[in-house]
Amino acid sequence: MADSAKAAMELRLPPDSLVAATAERLVDQAKATGVALTGEGGLLTDLVRQVLQGALGVEMAEHLGYERHAVEGRGSGNSRNGYYPKTVRTEIGDVEVQVPRDRNATFEPQIVPVGQRRLSGLDQMVISLYANRVHQG
Repeated sequence: MADSAKAAMELRLPPDSLVAATAERLVDQAKATGVALTGEGGLLTDLVRQVLQGALGVEMAEHLGYERHAVEGRGSGNSRNGYYPKTVRTEIGDVEVQVPRDRNATFEPQIVPVGQRRLSGLDQMVISLYANRVHQG
């Protein structure tokens, strides 16, 4: 993948104040609607699922060398070939993700490695972000 395409896919977070404000609004909305923070359907669980799904999509695009539905992928010799479900255990609960597959079966995700069922480090990151918000609030 070209350096310019990789640079365009990099995650750019807003300033800390916007991240904190967004986190606060999400937590307040979850409380108001009775949504738990952790567990199935919990706010943090769903956020982790979304982050993992997004990361898996980026990894697949990097692996194949083109974005989903891109013309460059036609006749490339390898393409997306559906998904398989995988449940990973985190400290905030089990998270089910859809891991993408490629036709040549050469895709090996890094964020959720093959055979790994427990994610470490990600839990601490999410928990520390939440704890930071509570401490500041």
